Amino acid sequence: MALPIDQRRAVIIWALGLTQIVGYGTLYYSFSILAPEMARDFGWSPEWVFGVFSASLLFSGLVAPAVGRRMDRHGAARVMSIGSLAAALALLLCALAPERITFVAAVVAMEVASALVLYNAAFALLVQITPQAAQRSITHLTLIAGFSSTLFWPITSELHRHLAWRDVYFVFAACNVLVCMPIHWWLATIMKANTARQLLAGTRPSLTVIGSISGNDRPRAFILMVTGFALQGFVLSALLIHMVPLLTAVGMGASAVMVGTIFGPSQVFSRLINMLFGKRLSNLTLAVISAGFLVAGVATLLATAPRISGGIAFAILFGLGSGIASIVQGSLPLALFGSDGYGALLGRVSAIRLVVSALAPFVLSFLMANMGTSSALWVVIVLGIGAVAAFAGIGLGRRSPELVPEA
Repeated sequence: MALPIDQRRAVIIWALGLTQIVGYGTLYYSFSILAPEMARDFGWSPEWVFGVFSASLLFSGLVAPAVGRRMDRHGAARVMSIGSLAAALALLLCALAPERITFVAAVVAMEVASALVLYNAAFALLVQITPQAAQRSITHLTLIAGFSSTLFWPITSELHRHLAWRDVYFVFAACNVLVCMPIHWWLATIMKANTARQLLAGTRPSLTVIGSISGNDRPRAFILMVTGFALQGFVLSALLIHMVPLLTAVGMGASAVMVGTIFGPSQVFSRLINMLFGKRLSNLTLAVISAGFLVAGVATLLATAPRISGGIAFAILFGLGSGIASIVQGSLPLALFGSDGYGALLGRVSAIRLVVSALAPFVLSFLMANMGTSSALWVVIVLGIGAVAAFAGIGLGRRSPELVPEA
């Protein structure tokens, strides 16, 4: 007899983590490495190619609410199975694109498919599996998925040494079909079997999670949470896209790339520390801490540039904040509003966050060009402080205890 689904949670998290590594690596992190050759192939400047990518993120944000509703209705695992096939087809379309219009449509399709398979879908699946253990599961998943950039930047670079960008995308399409789709299909199968087993035994589904925000406070808390995530997303997106050019602009020269590589390990380290020692911290506290780390990192860079030690401190602090932010992105909505309708809620939050994140690189680039690097960083700091204030403001309407499983 197959084990109950909650007893296979560790295997599920590791399998899901593998799909997140492949998904983020093929659909997101690889693009920046392949973009220069894409630009040459279509006779565009690299800025135009990155502009297409940013526009595709906007489309991904627009479809996020509808995707969330379908995850609630049909199950996140089933949506992810379809998403793996959609991701593979989008990568194939991009690889075969004969001209610009087809290429643009393919890149948009890639990022729309990412809404079906990446963090939001994975978080919804973990909530549907065992809501009462979802926060811990989300922490474990983000720790595993945090290695995506560490693995796929060098993998993509090595493949690109021997293959054209189109051939690299053929390989990545195969990865989504041969690795991700079978795992997502298996997860959909065991979710269906688990539901049937519970109905046959006459037992209730997994306990739901009751959010900490009471009915009258929910609209205010939702607005503050979305504001916090949007401002935090702006800071993260703006600086991650421009990290190496920004470090160069503040005077770090050739050391900018070395400093930038510290960001990834710091991100994973923060998730590991939170997994081991952060159990007593509420998700609201973690949200404030993550936004505070981002502000501290940018302020350190502004105060110490062009010293390399200051740049390293910036990369560490910014990585710590980014790592915790990935956890809070999935766990805070669950803690505040509960597991009922979680997919749709996450979709609405992600729609706003992704739209702001897509615009952020252009806004920062404009500010740097017209106001100077230092002034642009001051704007980023102010927005980061706004995120801290928004998250902290939620606490004024929070009930205790933060999570209450149904009896």
